[in-house]
Amino acid sequence: MKTPLTYGFLMAIAGAVLAISLYLLGYHSDASKFGTAQILGSVGGLLIGIACITLGVKARRAEVPASEPFGYGRALGAGVMIALFASLFGIVTNFAYVKFINPGISDVITQAEIAKLEAKGLSGAQLEGAEKMIRVMTGPVAYTAMGFLGGFFFGTVISLVAAAFLKRPATADGPPVVN
Repeated sequence: MKTPLTYGFLMAIAGAVLAISLYLLGYHSDASKFGTAQILGSVGGLLIGIACITLGVKARRAEVPASEPFGYGRALGAGVMIALFASLFGIVTNFAYVKFINPGISDVITQAEIAKLEAKGLSGAQLEGAEKMIRVMTGPVAYTAMGFLGGFFFGTVISLVAAAFLKRPATADGPPVVN
């Protein structure tokens, strides 16, 4: 349990550092730069997830004696646990970011999304309704909840792929081979 907890914590901290870096660089305080921030955040988050889950599953595999199997199921379980712990720690970091570090991000997201909708030609009444929904979804609680669900979902997808490559293959005439 210690390895998934450690790598999940590292994954959450790395994600928080990425978000704070984007904020300090001005990408989370200007609606015109927010599209770039979304791309950088998505790519950076994906790379952080792949790195932490891969390293964590490898570390967990190294903890299991060579005489015991470490197949796809165990590798997947380790990856999913890392994703779960990262998402749980992410609840704290996301909430702190939205509530205390950058409370204006809701306005930035709203401005960016409204600009996209205006470009599509939505009417004033439609824009008002959309703005209300966007503000609800970018509040601290909703933002944090979506971060948890999204982080856990994508962490699980990464784990599904990583487990296929990080399982310890069994040999036909003896214990599994250690990679």
